[in-house]
Amino acid sequence: MGMAPLAIYLKERGLEVLGWDDHPSQRVCELLKKHGVRFIKSAQMPPEAARMVYSTALGADHELRAQARDMGILQLRRGEMLAAQASQRKLVAVAGSHGKTTTTGMLVHALRRMGFDAGYILGGLFADNSSPASAGGEEWLVAEVDESDGTIEHFSPEITIVPNLDWDHADRYRSVGEIEAAFGRLFRRTRGLVFLPGGDAVLQRLAEENPGPEYMHFGPGCEFDGELLRQEGTLQTLRLGGAFPACEAQVRAIGEFNAANAIAALAVARHLLGEAFDHNSLKDFSGIRRRQMRLLQRGGLDVYQDYAHHPSEISPLLRALRQAHPDRPLVTVFQPHRYSRTAQFKADFAKVLGASDRVVLLDVYAASERPVAGGLSTDLLAQFKAGFPVELAATKADLAAALSTLPRPCVVAFVGAGDIEEWADFYVERVSRKKSGAAGIETPQPSTYELLRSRVSGATPILENEPLGRRTTMGVGGPARFYAEPATMNDLLGLLAGAREAGLETFVLGRGSNLLVLDSGFPGLVIRLNSEAFSSIERLDGNRISAGAGARLKQLCSEAARQGISGFEPFEGIPATVGGALRMNAGAMGAWMFELVESVDLITPEGTLETRSAESLHISYRECAELKECVAVSAVFRAKALDEPELIRKRMDEFAASRKASQPREPSAGCVFKNPEGDYAGRLIDMAALKGLRVGGAEVSEIHGNFIINRGGATSEDVLALVRKIRGTVGKRSGVELSPEVMVLGSKWEDVL
Repeated sequence: MGMAPLAIYLKERGLEVLGWDDHPSQRVCELLKKHGVRFIKSAQMPPEAARMVYSTALGADHELRAQARDMGILQLRRGEMLAAQASQRKLVAVAGSHGKTTTTGMLVHALRRMGFDAGYILGGLFADNSSPASAGGEEWLVAEVDESDGTIEHFSPEITIVPNLDWDHADRYRSVGEIEAAFGRLFRRTRGLVFLPGGDAVLQRLAEENPGPEYMHFGPGCEFDGELLRQEGTLQTLRLGGAFPACEAQVRAIGEFNAANAIAALAVARHLLGEAFDHNSLKDFSGIRRRQMRLLQRGGLDVYQDYAHHPSEISPLLRALRQAHPDRPLVTVFQPHRYSRTAQFKADFAKVLGASDRVVLLDVYAASERPVAGGLSTDLLAQFKAGFPVELAATKADLAAALSTLPRPCVVAFVGAGDIEEWADFYVERVSRKKSGAAGIETPQPSTYELLRSRVSGATPILENEPLGRRTTMGVGGPARFYAEPATMNDLLGLLAGAREAGLETFVLGRGSNLLVLDSGFPGLVIRLNSEAFSSIERLDGNRISAGAGARLKQLCSEAARQGISGFEPFEGIPATVGGALRMNAGAMGAWMFELVESVDLITPEGTLETRSAESLHISYRECAELKECVAVSAVFRAKALDEPELIRKRMDEFAASRKASQPREPSAGCVFKNPEGDYAGRLIDMAALKGLRVGGAEVSEIHGNFIINRGGATSEDVLALVRKIRGTVGKRSGVELSPEVMVLGSKWEDVL
């Protein structure tokens, strides 16, 4: 998880990157392939290699490391290579014991939302499959800095964020004083600001003992004043003040721990952005894979997975799940990570896990360690109070038996940092399929869910009553009856076939940037092509390039520029997927998507996969007629010309600057109305003096009249009311009846206008 983002960053910086993994995951392999990182076919060092960057999980006796020594190739740990890259930029370093990846992800998401072009390197994967790394602009780099292997000593950040500090990694830091000293040295090497949580006595003492940088604090009563006001489902409301603009901010996350992470990220964003700061920039934060990730929600059973592997992480996680599901029993499946950590904290683990109603312990995930005395799962088991319901599960069959008689409703949390996701996936697939006669699994009752579930693999999540507002750029709307992200083409075909059989209407969701979801939601199946199977981008011969429908348009533009393929520059910055851009024939700066399309691979309403040439499709303003009924899965594009990458990038930057200057930054669905022939909807709205008109939380943008923005707390009914007022007023004053360009989901425009 840490190596892959670094590899992507290095590739984007112009290096040729090859990779090897002893146990590669399909998701990471596809991700790297999409970004042009190639895997070597066998564990043999390529003769052209100049450097070897390795995970500290690889011992010195690993065959590739031995070969590198024999060949005289310089070997660097991941943290050392990251530090070398960071030394060339102004580094925002996210450090600390817990929540680094989530805090980094939140900061990156917020900065991107606000148009701040920083490079970044995450230590995990975003839940929405957006890239975990980017070269970004030349000045700033955001990255998480890991203390576990001592490479923290190589960093000299411009800004450091430390949300918390606990004694951990006993294999390296033999005492709490050793790890505190390492962070003290990091503070002294920080050239600018160090952001710390208010009220943390240990970090405050370290700040006093290590003068030099300027220290700022976040949290209740601090310079960056913020606290959690309320939690509603997966949406938090924070109160902000002090150096923040006084307001209430919404964040897509659960639990006090993540609220603190969000306040830390927003504090740094406010410092970097100043008046351009957007307090609601985390409302649509997708989250991080394996961090409070809900894998299943049906029939009263909610299954979560989380990376927590230290007592200080597990405690707030279980507390957050209790708050989210106050009336349900909580069962925790825990996989201890490393023998040394288990031996060090076994009493604390037993105490915090005791907040569950029941615990199932898996064997210790060793990582690179050999067993140590007192560090086995049996040693941890012995720490629980007599009579507490806790048991060991050495195999997946043991796990199935242990969880075979759970009450409903119930919450199951899979917790750990090893291969816990494989155990979670096993359980989710088993429960979802509910095969009659399988050990302890109840016999299924016929349902639409079961029909859909039977058509796909266990790698495809299917959720019921899934909120859609957070998956749109406007941030409003109710739930989908069913929501799925197919892992493979076969799973997509299976979902579509199941929907046809069940009589379910389907809708394929991209980034939700040209979409208004009604508050009542959508009574059918929403499909999002979010897996790597639909997100690859690959150069073909000459001036041709292919892209999956799930790839982001920004990624396609960047890859085309890198390859010297011109023509995509006007589309840089449009918040859409390739599939959405095809369906709407996206236009920008006088250019149209289908001017570049050679062919489209699509699935017909009958369920057949076909390739259609652009000439055979019926293309018009903001529309491809065939893609109203068919599902685009990929396309081949042909460049208008070839050019020098730096010249293409310059034109992209010019278009991006023009877009930023002329369009609002607040959440919106893009242009609401189609331009009438020979005129512009924005001009007509401006002439009608409608800018600033507001209904509830929805407002006509002061910057561009054809945008309706979400000022916070808007509903789709607020937006619809504004649409009606705009159409009525413009019609009376100009005699022009504006037609909506934004798609509406949950009804038809003629039924709601």
